Amino acid sequence: MRASPILLPILALPLVLLTGCLTMRPFSEVRREIPEERFVRVGGQLVHVEQTGTGEPLVLLHGFGASTYAWRKVAPGLAESFRVIAIDLNGFGYTQRPAARESYTPEGQVEMVLGTLDALGVEQAHFAGHSYGGALTLRLAVGHPERVRSMVLVDSAAPTYPDDRRSRAASLRPLNALFLRTFALRERMIRKALERVYYDDSLVTPEVTRAYLERLKIEGMGDAYYGLTAPRPPSPPIDLAKIDIPALVIWGADDLLIKVDDGRRVSALLPRSPSWCSRRPATHRWKSGRKRCCNSRCPS
Repeated sequence: MRASPILLPILALPLVLLTGCLTMRPFSEVRREIPEERFVRVGGQLVHVEQTGTGEPLVLLHGFGASTYAWRKVAPGLAESFRVIAIDLNGFGYTQRPAARESYTPEGQVEMVLGTLDALGVEQAHFAGHSYGGALTLRLAVGHPERVRSMVLVDSAAPTYPDDRRSRAASLRPLNALFLRTFALRERMIRKALERVYYDDSLVTPEVTRAYLERLKIEGMGDAYYGLTAPRPPSPPIDLAKIDIPALVIWGADDLLIKVDDGRRVSALLPRSPSWCSRRPATHRWKSGRKRCCNSRCPS
């Protein structure tokens, strides 16, 4: 006899009692600990932004489950040439979690990013998007080409990724809360997830694991998870061949989640993507793919 889905949260209650209930960090506490100048008000929401450097604006959009923390190694170097603006997307990092489900759609994320740039007085910028952030960068390029001066796609997810990862199980909000508190937002699970995406597992230190976790375990994460994963009508399709914006596609040669061949296909479809870079972290050497490497030369 199968249990009714409605009864599953009740039947799972003993599991919650055995494993303990994970508490979410109040957003008021986050505000007290993070400098006020790192928050930008967009409508009634506080968006966390890290800025450094001067020059033309360069917006950094992180991947799914990540935050501005993911850019910590590259932001200082980029800041030597650009005004770097790293934004925590809806549902991630120190950005306030909205209750509205629409905030977590690709369109909602794009609206928040543009609202943040408006608040900062930025009319046009270069964009660099990693994974999920790359999918959003492509949607920005299609829907608001006047705001995108150029784009860099780093191991980018497909534009359909935000819809592809949705499931019926996420419609049951009590089960979502159970999943987050007893499984997904545990340090052990975060470490395993990072080991899947890091080439060198030795870099997944306790410090790094906790840094990713503490930026997820914030009040409103239940609303965010529901908005990001529950079924919804798909977003309009994107024709990459119609994106008339300079683009650079960069991929990890040993990416296990999004294969390097996907990057080659994306690069081939984008009309203004003259360069192809594929990096193999084991030797720290770059190799040429089907197209020429960055600036027609592969650095050693």
